[in-house]
Amino acid sequence: MRQTVVNRGMVKMDRDNVYQYIAEKIPQMSKSQGKIAKYILENTHAVPFFTVAKLAQKVGVSEATVVRFATSLDYSGYPELQQAMQSSVQQQLTTTERLRMSSVAYGGKEQGVYEIFRDDMANIKSTMEKLDEAAFLKAVDLLLHAEKVYISANRSAVSLGVFLQYYLTIVLGNTEQITSVEGIGEQLYKLSERDVVIGISFARYSSSTIEAVAFAKEQGATTIVITDNLLSPLIPHADVILTASSQMPTFLDSFVAPLSLINALITFVGKERMKEVESRLDKLEEVWQRFGVFYDKGRN
Repeated sequence: MRQTVVNRGMVKMDRDNVYQYIAEKIPQMSKSQGKIAKYILENTHAVPFFTVAKLAQKVGVSEATVVRFATSLDYSGYPELQQAMQSSVQQQLTTTERLRMSSVAYGGKEQGVYEIFRDDMANIKSTMEKLDEAAFLKAVDLLLHAEKVYISANRSAVSLGVFLQYYLTIVLGNTEQITSVEGIGEQLYKLSERDVVIGISFARYSSSTIEAVAFAKEQGATTIVITDNLLSPLIPHADVILTASSQMPTFLDSFVAPLSLINALITFVGKERMKEVESRLDKLEEVWQRFGVFYDKGRN
């Protein structure tokens, strides 16, 4: 699907040509802006996943200069320019190509470790700033009133699905994870409008998750998606959209911010079901103790 970006009502351009557009504008740029443009064009696969701070550091300019660079191209700011660049490359990148990006983004051995921490913190900050509170509270309400909750999360995102399913089972007692593509039919054939299906996927998006959420929508169930941005292919099938930044210029996705969002979702659902959760946990404690689930120093 191709998308036209309208910038401040002044310039229309196809998002696939964002790099060509930058190249054409170089003669009109200041020296500092030209440095930014050159760096972007030389690192087209890595830069879309850079924060303002990281791009400024790599080019050797101020963060304000990076922001002015974006607005000089008639974008509302760096996030809009960044999204245009990401949409041009994100789904084209193979895992191997993303691995190569890490050598550009995290060059130094010791300093690279701290840069990864800073990028994770930037992802959480971005997620907080873009949080749709109304959508978040709607998601909480839907989960509280669902007859059954299903979670579809595949490939690397399966870790998020397992975490969410584990705690929603404790809180609600009605949550099931779709464990395989082959099992979708058996698990979802009884879907009704009283059920909620949560789809979790980040670029490169899992086809099976998209199909599961699309099927759930067709069956009349309510769908909640947790994904990275509004260009995600999950969006057309969503009743409620929650986005979390997962930008990381390497072969793996950063799930720090998505996990933080899921933590908040579980916590808010749990607050509304405090008595039920306490009762369920009391029973679970007896079972855990019976089977020695947790380490007990006194037993050794």
